[in-house]
Amino acid sequence: MVELKDIERYYQNGASKAWVLRNITAHIAEGEFVSIMGPSGSGKSTLLHILGMLDEPTDGEYWFLGEAVHKFNERRRTELYQQYIGFVFQAYHLIDDLTVYENLETPLLYKKVPSSERKSRIADLLDRFNMVAKKDLFPNQLSGGQQQLVGVARALIGNPRLILADEPTGNLQSPQAKEIMEVFKQLNKEDGVTIIQVTHSDINARYGNRILHLMDGNVEREEIVKS
Repeated sequence: MVELKDIERYYQNGASKAWVLRNITAHIAEGEFVSIMGPSGSGKSTLLHILGMLDEPTDGEYWFLGEAVHKFNERRRTELYQQYIGFVFQAYHLIDDLTVYENLETPLLYKKVPSSERKSRIADLLDRFNMVAKKDLFPNQLSGGQQQLVGVARALIGNPRLILADEPTGNLQSPQAKEIMEVFKQLNKEDGVTIIQVTHSDINARYGNRILHLMDGNVEREEIVKS
């Protein structure tokens, strides 16, 4: 599904370069659950944003479902993102003045999904996440865990083939964090959704089948998680 070849990201600082990523080469197959770990400043979030087409590499090749993303303009990258990728953010990124229902509906409105299909998809996800009774509440009326569940549901509403999660449990207490990780595990195992997450938590990282350890912008080592 994902093929990275010598991905680099740097910022020009006068005559020198401030490196964020260097020589990242990786392959992620469809149906995998891959965790990216590393200390602060190792390039984890930058790599995830490149994978999500929210940022561009300075050099290197990014192939997604056989398509050369590194050759695409911003409009084409946005189309790919909207069609195939769902993003879950640490800070939830819900729209404060919209209800749970409206937050879920917004991505479908952008994609011009017909009204009847929108209602069906939203109803399915509200039921799946046991949030039917909360559909008319606003984000500030929900707990952190409930807000993140809405964030996960919103990422799923477009039926993505790839979920990218940036520290998805970073703001949550342990029981809420476990609930979110179990949701990801179910999505991967039962629905076949490919998941790539950035995490500081060794416990969360081991929900996946593989861990990429980053250090100073490089993949220092790769670890297979034993089930």
